[in-house]
Parts: sequence; structure tokens; C-alpha cells
Amino acid sequence: MAGRILLVEDEARVASVISRTLRLEGYEVEIAPNGEAALSKALNSSPDLIILDLMLPDIDGLEVCRQLRAVGVKEPVLMLTARDAIPDRVAGLDAGADDYLVKPFDFEELLARLRALLRRTARYETSTPLRFADLELDPLTRRCTRGGRPIHLTTKEFDILELFMRHPNQVLTRDLIYDRIWSYDFAGESNIIDVYVRYLRAKTEEGGGSRLIHTVRGVGYVLREEPW
Repeated sequence: MAGRILLVEDEARVASVISRTLRLEGYEVEIAPNGEAALSKALNSSPDLIILDLMLPDIDGLEVCRQLRAVGVKEPVLMLTARDAIPDRVAGLDAGADDYLVKPFDFEELLARLRALLRRTARYETSTPLRFADLELDPLTRRCTRGGRPIHLTTKEFDILELFMRHPNQVLTRDLIYDRIWSYDFAGESNIIDVYVRYLRAKTEEGGGSRLIHTVRGVGYVLREEPW
């Protein structure tokens, strides 16, 4: 699956190696050496996917990602970083990144991550609002309401809720959620899904709303109105 890639990397040698590998796989690659160039190229060249280094000489990758999401850039972002701690991963995901790859990495893994992100984008590309009970989610504007009340979600919260709303009344295992939302395995090292579900429950149930996201013990979660 080829596509247009914006590679944001300030180290010229690293950028050259990554871009050469991607071009051999059939991708078109444009390179941005810093955050300012990344913002400009992302808005003007409409890439299919952005590979974004965390450490940049002007604006760091987290802020670049936040600004891209703030102005409506929806293309998937794969963040590259030398930081492997879970809080650093969560910070990147909350800033709007879709996936996270730690340097040094194997190029086969990089290519697999790119394919997964591009497949997910193609699968979820739709402008039709999603509705369940009194909850509404608009993938085009990335706005969420319940009973007309706006709900402000982070990028990752939105993605998880969208997954639930595309599969209502279906039990989603933790492994499936990891695969669809993060494209890599957090299992065994973090309760990150449980944390995000708590966030979503707090926001969707604010003001006395009934619970819609239910726990299926030992399996995962399900979006439903009535207890089974």
C-alpha cells in the first residue's frame, strides 16, 4: 500500500536512510528538517501519513502534533523517539499521535506500522456521523455530543470511542483494542485501556448520564445500553 509520506527528521543522515527505504517500498517521501517546515508542508502538501521525530531543533514533536490536530489535520502520525517510558508514550498519544516507535528500530517494524496506519485510515474514512443512544460522534469534525451536550475528547479518547461506536453491542477484547488503536502491544506492561475507559466514562456520564461503556470481566469492554 503506497502513499505520500511526510518525514519530519532533523538529522540529515537518519532522514536519508529512512526516506531511501520508504521510496524503495513505493512511497513518495517529502522531508521536513524542523517543526516549522513540518507544519507548513503538512498543511500544503496533504500527505497520507506523517512520520514525526519527537526531538526537533525548534518546535518539539509533541507541539507540532498538537498544532496539526488543532487546525484539523487528521492524517495519521507515527512518532519517533528515543524515549521508551510509558508516560512518554502516553504524552505522545495524547498530543494526537496515532502510534509510537522507539529508536533504534527495525525497518520491517516501521513498514508494518505504516501499513497498519494506512489500512486503518482507509477503513475508517467516512463523513457519516455515528449515533448510539443519545451519543453522537462525527468523524469528519471529530466532535462528540451526548443529548446535545458537547463532550471534549482527546485524540486517543475519540479514536477509542469511535471504535466502540462502529461496533455497538459487540464485546471488544483488549487485544483487539490494542491492535486497532495503537497497532502495537502495550499488553502486560500497562493498564492504559482501563485508564482511557475511565476517562471516557467520566466524560460521557457527566451530569447523570447512564453508563454506556461496560466491562466484560476477563475479556474487554462493550458499548451497550442495558446490562446483559
